[in-house]
Amino acid sequence: MNEEINSLEQITVKKIMKRIVPFVLLLYIIAFLDRVNMGYAALEMNKELALSAEVFGLLSGIFFIGYFLFEVPSNILMERFGAKIWITRIMVTWGIVVVLTGFVQSATHLYIVRFLLGVAEAGFFPGIILYLTYWFRSKERGRAYSLFLISMPLAGLIGAPVSTWILDNISWFSFSGWRWMFISEGLLTIILGVICFYYLTNRPRDAKWLTGEEKEWIEQELENERAMNKEEKAPKMAVLKNGKLWSFAFTYFGVYTGVYALSFWLPTIIHNFSGQLSNTTIGYIAMIPSLAAIISMVIWGRYSDRKLEKKMYVILPMILAAVGFAGTAFVKSPILAVVLITFASMGLYSFTGPFFAMLSLSLSEKQAAVGIAAVNTLASLGGFLGPIILGSFNFMSGMIFIGVLLIASFLPLLMIKRNEVQLKDLADSSLEKVT
Repeated sequence: MNEEINSLEQITVKKIMKRIVPFVLLLYIIAFLDRVNMGYAALEMNKELALSAEVFGLLSGIFFIGYFLFEVPSNILMERFGAKIWITRIMVTWGIVVVLTGFVQSATHLYIVRFLLGVAEAGFFPGIILYLTYWFRSKERGRAYSLFLISMPLAGLIGAPVSTWILDNISWFSFSGWRWMFISEGLLTIILGVICFYYLTNRPRDAKWLTGEEKEWIEQELENERAMNKEEKAPKMAVLKNGKLWSFAFTYFGVYTGVYALSFWLPTIIHNFSGQLSNTTIGYIAMIPSLAAIISMVIWGRYSDRKLEKKMYVILPMILAAVGFAGTAFVKSPILAVVLITFASMGLYSFTGPFFAMLSLSLSEKQAAVGIAAVNTLASLGGFLGPIILGSFNFMSGMIFIGVLLIASFLPLLMIKRNEVQLKDLADSSLEKVT
């Protein structure tokens, strides 16, 4: 009997994993690319529209203001309409905004569309997170959620050569390459949004690709977990009074600042160091930090999962990233600059797995949803600050500032003692509580 149950469990989980995870991973890659493709467009767009570095930095970051303001309303509406319909709506509307970006004629137009892009995309990440809770038990969510973290450097790995190739090779109807980059990527988003409506299934009970026995088993498993969670008595909102939560939020804010400063400005940094390279070549070079980040992220995450003490596994990548940022400010060699930027990228992304594991261990099951959502929302303001720092400061000062911010950001974590973090079985700890 037990063998039959184990076989049913393995088959059902495997089916769901193969059906859902690769598709939502693709969606998040497109989402991240549509956020940061301004960095590649800047190679041509800034000159054509006469954008200064300060203006470009603000244009890059203003996305996160719309995102910050409308994330909660979007989540409320998603609860009303359902994840499937709302995710489709989000993708179609943000795809339309990205297409419109290809037709802007001034900085004012860009301010408007970038803000609207943040409004349109608000709620996408928590929408996907909610959708995955409809399908995966807590013991499988770690694997599903971890793919979202990998999708960010993966977007850079894919987007860098594709975006820059478009810049160099497509200029139909006298439209510049950067305009076609926005138009083509926006149309792809719209198409994927429409596919979402037909491909995604709201709940296991609606899945035609599961057998009746498989539907019944997964629905019962998920219902059992929901029943257990309802028994917790600790109020959800009490977590907002927890000082440790704000320490985590400040730490993630620093890393978020570095991630989006690098994401938006990397093509320009490589261009300034390398002279007269083509856009396509810059794109190939920009793949190096992303590839290294993916590898280091997987290795560091697996190694840190063996240890209950997460603090040093969070802090060491931040130190590496800080060295990468600050060191780049002092070098003149393009090769050394790429090496140091790669260190920064490896540190920023390797940080995330141990960080969310440590955060999860600090929260009860019931409080994790509110706590992690609060940390993510506040950290998103770093996405506004990061591009502005490199746009408003000179290059050396900006890189040093971010390096110092990264060091300052982990200092609150030093005040958290090991016995203040719940020590429990970590077999399912890596991002498992991000719900």
